[in-house]
Amino acid sequence: MMRSLFSGVSGLRTHQTRMDVIGNNIANVNTTAYKSMSINFSDLMYQTTQAATGPNATTGTAGTNPKQIGLGVQTAAISTKITEEGATQSTGNPFDLKISGDEFFVVSNGVDTFFTRDGSFYVDASGNLAMSSTGYNIMGWGVDPETMNIKKDTVQPLVIMGPDNETYPAEWTQKATASGIVDWFDDDQSEKAGGAMNLQIYDKLGYSYTVKFSLHNGSKPETVDQNYSYYVQVDDIVDAEGNSILTTDAKKNAVVFGNGTSSDRITVNETYGVNNGKVEGTTTGGTTTYPVYATFSYDTDGDATNGKETVRVMLKDANGSTANTALFNDNGTLNTNAVLQTETGGTINWQNGATAPTAAQIFQELYGTSISPTIITAATIDAKTGTLNVTEKNITNGSILEFSGKDGSFLRAGGGTDANTTTLDLSALGDAFTKIDIDFSKTVVSDNKGKSTIGIEKGDASGLQAGRALGTLQGVSIQTNGMIYASYSNGQQKLLGQIAVAEFANPSGLQKEGENLYSATQNSGDFDGIGIDITTNGDKMNTGVLEMSNVDLSSEFTDMITTQRGFQANSRIITVSDTLLEELVNLKR
Repeated sequence: MMRSLFSGVSGLRTHQTRMDVIGNNIANVNTTAYKSMSINFSDLMYQTTQAATGPNATTGTAGTNPKQIGLGVQTAAISTKITEEGATQSTGNPFDLKISGDEFFVVSNGVDTFFTRDGSFYVDASGNLAMSSTGYNIMGWGVDPETMNIKKDTVQPLVIMGPDNETYPAEWTQKATASGIVDWFDDDQSEKAGGAMNLQIYDKLGYSYTVKFSLHNGSKPETVDQNYSYYVQVDDIVDAEGNSILTTDAKKNAVVFGNGTSSDRITVNETYGVNNGKVEGTTTGGTTTYPVYATFSYDTDGDATNGKETVRVMLKDANGSTANTALFNDNGTLNTNAVLQTETGGTINWQNGATAPTAAQIFQELYGTSISPTIITAATIDAKTGTLNVTEKNITNGSILEFSGKDGSFLRAGGGTDANTTTLDLSALGDAFTKIDIDFSKTVVSDNKGKSTIGIEKGDASGLQAGRALGTLQGVSIQTNGMIYASYSNGQQKLLGQIAVAEFANPSGLQKEGENLYSATQNSGDFDGIGIDITTNGDKMNTGVLEMSNVDLSSEFTDMITTQRGFQANSRIITVSDTLLEELVNLKR
């Protein structure tokens, strides 16, 4: 009689335990990454009133089964559906992560190491990636400073917004690449100014500058065995505000583009008409003969209040006149010893002791171009108009480009380290500047309806060594493999580290520590302190989402009903047993 009472009590206890498990599951229905639990019962023990006997062949009697009376129920196991992945909840927070797989995040409180499926993370005031709920550090691998690759050794706290990551250093431009079509019939290239091309560069400090180039036609092949020739010159370098940094002759001379040697002489066909003053000569019978003079007004001292001196220059004396020295020699080159005269023919008396204009200044006044006359190696003068026709000149601070007359393919660029490149050397401008190798091999001569498309971009063919400004941190992103990258305002990215994960031979053997944390036990398997890359098992991390609880409410409510009925039935055992005892006590009446 008493045995049934205790069986009923054990039934009440075990069903109460089951109700506790169900209640905990329902309470955590919205807990991030919570894993539902279930309970299994087993019979407790048995009192054997008669042992089993075997068959007896001698007596012919059969064997008998044991006679046992059960003494109740007990909790056999409480298991966790730890490998069943919860549903996905979108949060939009880039630091929220969900593991697709059986692994666990590794976290630490500075002393102990724990494991969790709760990927709700944030960045603390020190730049550490941490759990939002506990503040525990997220563990992972750092970056090798030499290789800039992940170094997979013992896990460590991930610092993703420390002082070293706030900015990305500036870098000066060391390479540039020209590409596109060069069309001989592009009108801009036949003009004295040439076709404009700009190259943006950065100095060592990250300041931006624009190098202004001009492309000029050289010579056009008469047969396929001859080559096209062009030349590229540096016209100016301006800062980000559009102001020239080549403000003095010394700075202009500090810029070296190409080699500027006699090997860079180029055949050209450039015409310069007199644009300031008039041309005069001796006319006999309607025929103009030499000497021919050009007359212009030149401000001799830069002071407008003193007026301008009228200057008369002999362009060329083809008759060998000895009365004056011509501005140009018979071969068309400039004679820097030319005598400057007043309009009346006398030697100039410079006002207030002003310095006479240089040959280059005279050339500028006459022909409206800043080209240095010393560059001209072959030219002729039209005696009637004073027009200068330059047929050959020496390229300084410029690079000759040659293309095949057969197929327009690129052949060479002058003044570079190899046939494909020309070096723009700015190092003489200061320590913030360096040499820039410009590769022209990606250009080609072709008919493009009179429009050249050639342009110059910073960086080599792969975009490397393009230079950059100083970058400030714009954001942090986490990849599906757990790698963390910082994005900067200069378009660069930096690898900050990688989140490591842990796997266990028996994840159900992990011990729950509360706050969505687990710790390793002897039956779960040990953590080696290193962890694994989540992609090793073909799994991944999803960003901007969290893993929801895997509690199934419909199953829990169903279990609650069966538990309630089981509890009721066990209570009836006690009630009926009590009634039987009452009848037994009443026998003495």
